[in-house]
Amino acid sequence: MSDLNSRLEAIKKKLNLVQLKEKMAVLQKESENPSFWQNHEQASEKMKQLSFWQKEISQVEDLEALIKAGKDQEAGSELDKLELKTFLSGQHDQAAAILSIHSGQGGVEAMDWTAMLKRMYLKYFDSQQWPYEVVEETAGEEAGLKSTTFKVNAPIAYGFLKHEAGTHRLVRQSPFNADALRQTSFALVEVLPQIEEKGEMEIKDDDLEWQFFRSSSQGGQNVQKVSTAVRLIHKPSGLVVTCQTQRYQEQNRKIALELLRSKLWQQQEKKRLEEKKVLKQGRTQAGWGSQIRSYVLHPYKLVKDLRTDQETSNAEAVLDGKLEEFIEAETRQLN
Repeated sequence: MSDLNSRLEAIKKKLNLVQLKEKMAVLQKESENPSFWQNHEQASEKMKQLSFWQKEISQVEDLEALIKAGKDQEAGSELDKLELKTFLSGQHDQAAAILSIHSGQGGVEAMDWTAMLKRMYLKYFDSQQWPYEVVEETAGEEAGLKSTTFKVNAPIAYGFLKHEAGTHRLVRQSPFNADALRQTSFALVEVLPQIEEKGEMEIKDDDLEWQFFRSSSQGGQNVQKVSTAVRLIHKPSGLVVTCQTQRYQEQNRKIALELLRSKLWQQQEKKRLEEKKVLKQGRTQAGWGSQIRSYVLHPYKLVKDLRTDQETSNAEAVLDGKLEEFIEAETRQLN
C-alpha cells in the first residue's frame, strides 16, 4: 500500500492537479456566462476539455478510494493506465489528432492493406470511446483505399497516437491471385495534432487559393449535383489539402483549413527538427527499410514493433483494434 500511495502522489504531482482544478474553476465560471454559447462550436470544444479534466480528477479520486479499500491489484492496474499520461508532456500531446493512411508499395494489395489499417484504428478509437470523423477518402480502383484521413476529436489523442506515424508492413498470402502467393504490402500512417484556429499557425487569406468540385459518389439517386467538395492550396508552401465528406461546402472549407494548419505545423516542425539533427519527420516512401511495425499473417502470425520490440502472435486481435500494448510501449519508451 505504501508503494501504491507513493506512485499516486507522484502522478498527482506530474499531472499538477492543483493547477488543473484552478483551470476547471475558471472554465466552469466562464460557461455560466450567457454569452458563452454564442459561438457554439468553440463552447462545445471547451466543454469537451472540461469533461476530460473532470474525468482525470475522477480517476485520481477513484484510485484513492481503491487504495484505502485495500484493493491493491485493481489499484495497481488503474495506476498503470493513469501513469501513462504523465509521459505526455510534449507541446501538443494534449491535443486532438488528425490521422491519415496512404497506400504505399504493393499496388492493389497496399490499397487493401490501407483499408485494413483504417478498420484497425477505428476499432481502437471505439474501444477508447474517442469520437472521430472521416474527412477525406480516396478509393482504390479495384479494392481498398488509396488514402483516408480522419479527425480524432478527443483530448490527448495526439499524445497517444503520435508514435503510430510511419510505415506499416503486411506479409500475407495474397487474396488477389489464384496462386495465393506470399505478398508484402506497405502503408504510411501520418499523425498530426489539431492546431487551434487562433494560435501559432496564422494563415493569411491572400495566401489561399480555393477550388470547388463535386464530391465523388456511387451514383444513383444520391449523386452529387453541386460542388460541395473543396481543394485548398496554400500558395507560399505549395501544400494542397482536400475535403469532400461533408454535405455542405462551408463544412468542407472549415475542415480543409484545419488540415492545412496541421500540415503547416508539421512542415515547421520538420524544419526545426532537421536543423537540430534530432529526428526527421514527414512523408517518406512507404516501402522496404522504413517500416516501424510488421504484421505477418503467413507463414506464421506475428505483429512486432521494430522500435520497442513489443510483439504478439495474436495478429487478429491487433487488426481488430487491440493496440493498447503497442501504444503503451511507445508512450513509455519513445517519449
